Amino acid sequence: MGTRFEVVVGGDDEVHLRTAAEAALDEIALWDERLSLFRRDSLLSHINRSAANQPVRLDPDTFALFAACRQVSLASQGAFDPTVAPLMTRFGLHPDRSDSIAEPLIGMQHVILDDSARSIQFTSTEVALDLGGIAKGHALDLAAACLRESNVSTALVHGGTSSIITIGSPPGCDGWPIRIAHIDEPFTVELRDAAMSISSPTGRMLDTEGESHGHIIDPRHGAPSRSASLAATIGPSARDADAWSTALLVLGTLPTALPAELTAMVFSGDRRLIDGPLVSTLLRMSDTPPMEPEPCLTSTVAPS
Repeated sequence: MGTRFEVVVGGDDEVHLRTAAEAALDEIALWDERLSLFRRDSLLSHINRSAANQPVRLDPDTFALFAACRQVSLASQGAFDPTVAPLMTRFGLHPDRSDSIAEPLIGMQHVILDDSARSIQFTSTEVALDLGGIAKGHALDLAAACLRESNVSTALVHGGTSSIITIGSPPGCDGWPIRIAHIDEPFTVELRDAAMSISSPTGRMLDTEGESHGHIIDPRHGAPSRSASLAATIGPSARDADAWSTALLVLGTLPTALPAELTAMVFSGDRRLIDGPLVSTLLRMSDTPPMEPEPCLTSTVAPS
């Protein structure tokens, strides 16, 4: 996934907490190996090579990941779409390879998911997947599940500081204070048993034919997204928050199909709020982190 993951845990048994945190990081490393587009021995690379010729059977967690991709793609009307991989290569966001697709087919209608067989298949060899818009969230959800199975009641896990999932809250705090910067009016979010994802085209900038652009591609138009400068989502699942923050950045507004369990905000090119509720129970607008009766860890979220 090309980013740094970190785990913060709280409790009294240091040995147990260290073991649980290491197991959570091992889970993330496993999914990094499985979902990497740049490892020829990864599961994703195997799917991209083989799924046009025959169905590829999947384990339950991986099939659930692709089912989530299908769901968000349909709900966002294609603003989130993992079949964007060939376009990423075209715009210099992936290394150009000898097996690059010249005339790609974009759209989840070209991906067949068989629920009964738990398999994936492509309709054509011109289809390829990139899970960069959802893989971090998927890995965070499963890492958090590992921590809960180890009876860890206080934890924060983040990937690249742009995707976060929390369990419980630090001592003396209502939640984990997470500061969102890089906007006109930075604010702090208190997360408790919740996830957050931030997407921005400026997380990685490239020049193509003399024109500067970000790393988020609009699958519908085959061009870099310029609808918004930042999108933030908060909800119970890091995987859903990850995918929807990408979709909202492309859309530039909140669609009616946005799941009710998600709170989301979209910011314009001048970093001002375009769309989204400022929920008082979740958000506190401030230029400084909130004051708490006891010291709390405050993390800053930045797009990656």
